[in-house]
Order: sequence, then structure tokens, then C-alpha cells
Amino acid sequence: MAMRLWASSMANALGVSRAVAGAPLHPPFAFSRCFSSVLEGLKYSASHEWVKNDGGVATVGITDHAQDHLGDVVFVDLTDPGAAVSKGDSFGSVESVKATSSVDSPVSGEIVEINTKLKETPGLVNSSPYEDGWMIKVKLSDPSELDSLLDPAKYTEHCEAEDAAH
Repeated sequence: MAMRLWASSMANALGVSRAVAGAPLHPPFAFSRCFSSVLEGLKYSASHEWVKNDGGVATVGITDHAQDHLGDVVFVDLTDPGAAVSKGDSFGSVESVKATSSVDSPVSGEIVEINTKLKETPGLVNSSPYEDGWMIKVKLSDPSELDSLLDPAKYTEHCEAEDAAH
């Protein structure tokens, strides 16, 4: 999901996402760089997927930051349950009004469930990325992979650095 998008680049180029010395913290026309939510209790990948581990079964979706950069999601294609997935491999794609992007698994295991609601209502990825917009559930084959993912603070730092570079 790590991609460069025009809107983010333009915002940075125009300086609307950076504070200017002596300027008010939130001028009426500026956008805060921290507009997307990052939840405690989740792990995050550098490619903007989130993971919630629940007793050896991990729920996976894309982050609020990712959905915001994608824009309105119009189609979600997910790998069928029963398929094996490896950390870093694609398990589907998300099509938005701006781009089509593959979604990579932050963990390895067997897909035990997909969110079938996304077929009829792909916009759940935008409106509720951490709850109704989840994508797959994976029975973990190597729970230690969770240790290599980012905690909320590190993920926030990663997003800020990525946005500043665009």
C-alpha cells in the first residue's frame, strides 16, 4: 500500500501540511498532518496494514492513513478462505477513485475468513477501517511475526516521515 499519491504530494508542495514559524498552529486553511487515526492495541506494517491478534487468529485491514490516501474505495478483491498467505505477499487488492493497490499480509498463516460485506459495500474501508472495514482473518502460523510489526507510536512516526518525504 505504500505509494505516492498526488494529493499528499501537492499538499506538501504547497506547504499546507507544515507549520510555519510564527504562524498559528491551525490556520483556517491548513491541514493537520495527524488527520488519520492510529489505534492502541493494534500492530501496524510499514505498508499500512493493521493487525489485531485474538488468540492466534489475526484480523487484518488497511489503516486509516492508507484509506485516506487512497480516496473513496469502490472495489475490494480478497483471496478466498482456506488459502495460505505469507508475510509480505498480496492477499487482495483495493480499487479507489485514485488508484488500484495490492494489499499485503503483515503475517503468515491460513485465511480463515474474509469480510464478505466489502463485496457489496467497499466504502466500509473508508468509513470504518478498523472495525466494519476489516478484510481478512488469518490463523497465524508464526505468531512471533507480530513482534516485527510497528506499535502505534512507531507507526505514527513512520507515517509522518513518509508524508514529509512526499
